Amino acid sequence: MGNSMKSAAFLIESRLAEAARGSSNAYFDLGVIYSTGSEGVEVDLIEAHKWFNLASLSGHDESKVCRAEISLEMTAREIAEAQREARSWLQETSRRAA
Repeated sequence: MGNSMKSAAFLIESRLAEAARGSSNAYFDLGVIYSTGSEGVEVDLIEAHKWFNLASLSGHDESKVCRAEISLEMTAREIAEAQREARSWLQETSRRAA
């Protein structure tokens, strides 16, 4: 694995760790990564919507705009799946914290 791939993996892992602690900025950063395909990941609008949704719920204003923009490129089923994944993330991280 090249250094750029290692640093990208480290960035994503660190953002996931911060997201598990409820960081709205980490949620937003993950949404950007998945919506743009940066940091070596493929574009995944369902995953991006999930993270933007979590950021929005945490009070991150810019994420609301980003979520709305990518929603225009998604089907109703994809949006519903992203919402299910966001709820699942919240349930899983609240169980870990308890």
